[in-house]
Amino acid sequence: MRTGAHEWAAGLRPPRGSDALAIRELVTETGVLDLNSTYAYLLLSTDFAQTSIVADIDGRLQGFITGYQPPPRPDVLFVWQVAVAPAAQRAGLAAAMLDALVERVRAENNGAPLTVEATVSPGNTSSRAFFSAFARRHGVPLTEHPHFTADQLDPDGAHEDEPLLRIGPLHSPTAG
Repeated sequence: MRTGAHEWAAGLRPPRGSDALAIRELVTETGVLDLNSTYAYLLLSTDFAQTSIVADIDGRLQGFITGYQPPPRPDVLFVWQVAVAPAAQRAGLAAAMLDALVERVRAENNGAPLTVEATVSPGNTSSRAFFSAFARRHGVPLTEHPHFTADQLDPDGAHEDEPLLRIGPLHSPTAG
């Protein structure tokens, strides 16, 4: 498997509708993300393709990030899900995808500053480490704010709170 961020670049692209089933399959394969309907992944791959990214390596989907820009806050990229196939993990793919996605969104907004947001439960140490590394790599602050409560996410209490992580704003081109 490839290991350098620059080596992933050729396989990174916006998703297409034909990727929805593979995205759903990858979520199932990783076993750590909330599984959404194929229809949701289809919408993300079409209507939100410009704020999402996939890693298509040798004809196989090896990773994806789904995201969107909240209509009242076009200076924000909200990252919803990040997944990397088990065979491609720990090789820099997630970082390469997020860097490329942020660079694309900023370019489409004429280089305007962009803040990355995500909700991450306290127990999700790998996602917290991923977003912390992104902030460090780009020399921007990461702040945490209360957001979704466990009661909102699961009435039976089986889900942790999901505080909002805010990273940025990013003013300069992303690291590569």
